[in-house]
Parts: sequence; C-alpha cells; structure tokens
Amino acid sequence: MAIKLPKIKAPHRKKLLKTGKIFFWFSVGALLGLFLLTSSVLILFQRLNHERIYPGIMVNGVDFSGKKEEDIRNYFKNKNDKIADTKFVFTNATEIATVSAKEIDLGYNYNLLATQAYNLGRSRNLISNVSIIFQGYTQGLNLPSSYSYSDQKLMSYLSPIVEKMRIEPVDSVFTFRNGRVTEFKASRNGQDADVGKLKDQIEKTVVQAVVSQNAQEYSINIPVKVLEPNITTAKANNLGIRELIGSGSSLYQHSIPGRIFNVGLAAGRINGILVPPDSVFSFNNALGDVSAFTGYKQAYIIQNGKTVLGDGGGVCQVSTTLFRAILDAGLPIVERTAHAYRVSYYEQDSPPGIDATVFSPSVDLKFKNDTGYHILIQSVVDPVNLHLTFELYGTGDGRQAKITKPVITSQTPAPPDLYQDDPTLPKGQIKQVDFAAAGAKVYFTREVTKDGKVIISETFNSNYRPWQAIYLRGTKE
Repeated sequence: MAIKLPKIKAPHRKKLLKTGKIFFWFSVGALLGLFLLTSSVLILFQRLNHERIYPGIMVNGVDFSGKKEEDIRNYFKNKNDKIADTKFVFTNATEIATVSAKEIDLGYNYNLLATQAYNLGRSRNLISNVSIIFQGYTQGLNLPSSYSYSDQKLMSYLSPIVEKMRIEPVDSVFTFRNGRVTEFKASRNGQDADVGKLKDQIEKTVVQAVVSQNAQEYSINIPVKVLEPNITTAKANNLGIRELIGSGSSLYQHSIPGRIFNVGLAAGRINGILVPPDSVFSFNNALGDVSAFTGYKQAYIIQNGKTVLGDGGGVCQVSTTLFRAILDAGLPIVERTAHAYRVSYYEQDSPPGIDATVFSPSVDLKFKNDTGYHILIQSVVDPVNLHLTFELYGTGDGRQAKITKPVITSQTPAPPDLYQDDPTLPKGQIKQVDFAAAGAKVYFTREVTKDGKVIISETFNSNYRPWQAIYLRGTKE
C-alpha cells in the first residue's frame, strides 16, 4: 500500500527556498571569511618566521624552533666531525681490516635534514601547511634523523679480506676397479663471506656509531657461508665411503734414501685398499712380498737382534702409522706387536709405545671392520717434510676413541758403545751401524664408546730392550 505524503502549499515552499538560499550564501561567506582570515594569519606567521624553522619543529628529538637552516646544518655537521675517527674493525679467522667513519663518509645527512626541517609547513598545499604548523605549535613535530655511508667505499676496503676468505668447494672423485680404489678424493665444502649478513651487522653497528657522542671502536666478525660441492663423497659411491673416520701420522726425518723410498713404496701399495664389512684386514696380506724382487731397496732392519741392512727397511714406519689411524678410528685391533727396542723415528712426533712392527709371515698388524660399511684406506706421503699420514674413510657410527698418554713404568740405560774391527773398511774409518736406545716398559689404554656404552676397553703394552750403539772400526791397510 502506497503512503501518501502531505502536500506542501506553494507559499510555504517559497519560504523554504528563500531560507535555504540565505543559509547557503551565509555559509559560503563564512567559509570565505575563514579562508581569508586563515590566509592572513598564515601570511603574518610566515613573515614573522621568515627564513626560520617554524615553532615546535624538532629533528631527532632536538628542538630547532626559530633556528635557520644553517643552524641545523652546522649542528649535524659538528656531530659528524665528532665521530669521524670512529673505527670499524672487521675480522675473520686469519685476516683483519680497519676502516674509519671518515673513510666511508659515515654521518648524518645534514643538508637533507636542514632542508626538510625548513620546508615543513612551507608546501604549496595551504591545508597541509596549516595542519603542520598547528601540530608543531601545539604538540611538536619530530623529524627522524637521516644518515648514510658509502657502501662502495666500504666494500672497496673490505674486498681484499673478503676475496681471501673464498675457498672453492671440491667435488669428490671415486674410481673403483677390480676391488680397489684407483683414484679417490674426498669432497670438501668451500666457504665465502656472507655479504648479506655482513651488511645487516654493519647497519646495526652504524646506528650505534652515529648516535654516539664521540669516536668509538666497533668490532665486526665477517660471517661465513658454506659452499657445498656438486658431488659429495656420499654421492660418488654406494659402498658407504662417506666421511673420514680416523687418521694417524708419523715423521721419518733423517732416514737414509733407501728407507725413504721404501716408506713411499709400501704406503702406495696399501693406498686404495677397501676393507669389506665384518672382514679382518691383514697388513702383511695387503702389502704382499717385501724384497728386492718387488722393488724394495736396502735399508736398516732389525734381524737376529741386530740392526742390519736388509730389503724393505722402513716398512714398519708404514705399519706404525696405520696402527695410529686404526686406534683413532676406534676399530677393534686383532693383532699388534711392539718393536724390540725404541726407534727414534716413531718418537719424532709421538711419545714411545705407539708403534707396530711387522715381519711376514709371523708378525702382523690386523684389525676388524665392524662398522657395517666398507672402509677405504688412503695414504698421504709428504716427500718434502718426510711426513706420512693414513686416513680411513667410511661411515661414522658415532663411536668415540679416547687414548691415554703412554706411561713409562721403568727405564733401563743403553749398554756401552761397542766397537768391532772390520777388515773391509779402510784403517782409521769409523762407521756406526747401530744406535743406542734406552730400554723401557710402556703402556697406554684405549676406550671406545658408542651410544654412551663402552664397546672396547684395552691396554697396549710395550717392552723395549736396551740397545747399544755399534761402530765398525776399519782395519784394512
């Protein structure tokens, strides 16, 4: 049902229209008057503050009411001068670089701050100007600080140290033929400076430096990010050769040339051998025949209680070094025999007692692979420093080996030097063929734990006989 509105009579309608017109023009006039008044007040206000910062305007919490642009510029320029000698010390593991605030143009943007503060309330928008002036006059208006530094200059100072930090990753190489690894190289992660994180640290430190009242020194450690290889050791094979599980080393400096040659030859023949899971490794079986027929040279060996020249002298340097790697890996040692007397080579970088002699077929060095994966034996020979290293690669199962420092329980002095006539040497010539060594009883222990449980606990004993120096005295006329 439609609702009928009452009709307004003609005389009343004319009266309403007339009243509306009067109200409209009155409102227009009032607004125009307000505008003119506001404009006049604004013009007067601007003249009174000609070339001055408007009342209530602050920069970084500092009130600059009535000041000139130049005052703001000088204020922040002076602050920059106070921190010009601020030092930023950038470090990594081996390098250091120091940069000052002045060298990288660090400081407040005083020109920008002065211009921005002066232009507040002086735009072309009347309403905006009035609002800013009113807000500043009644409650204050704070302009945040602005600062900067030359990223280009900073990175130019840091580029040498950053470049030295970069280490390229190494891809794994694994070549397997006829049950032996003929070429192996473990993968290695690389590294590089994490410039993104570095810049975040710089930004935080720069804020502290800028707000400081005087020069300070700030240390920044350059963060590192890992660069992973394309081919890891685990990806290169499916035998469980994934990581280094143990290593051992020894020095053989002052060895005669024949001995040096034999160490390299024997180490090379052990290199690349794979020990299958649950099998027992035999050093003698892996090495094979040791004689002149298999390429060995003569060097000093212990035979029948004497030190004499014989084929393969130096092989025990190899077995001793491998023994140390087996100990470190926490593998069960099935057979090990100490030397008859203390050998100086094995004590160049180790206390006495951590050695293993071999003499085929009766004396051997054996260990069992109980890791559940293949173990790869790698030898590394350093012919310059006469340093031998064995590395065992496999899959770590969390076992940890703890080896105590060898303890000498008793010592026996070496017997007096012995001189023997030798008709094959020219008369008056002296030649040393054996070297003095004190006797000693030595022991050390090894404890291997896995998942919090002790899986191996053993003691290794060595009973070294005292050894006399022997000299040959020439009698040949």
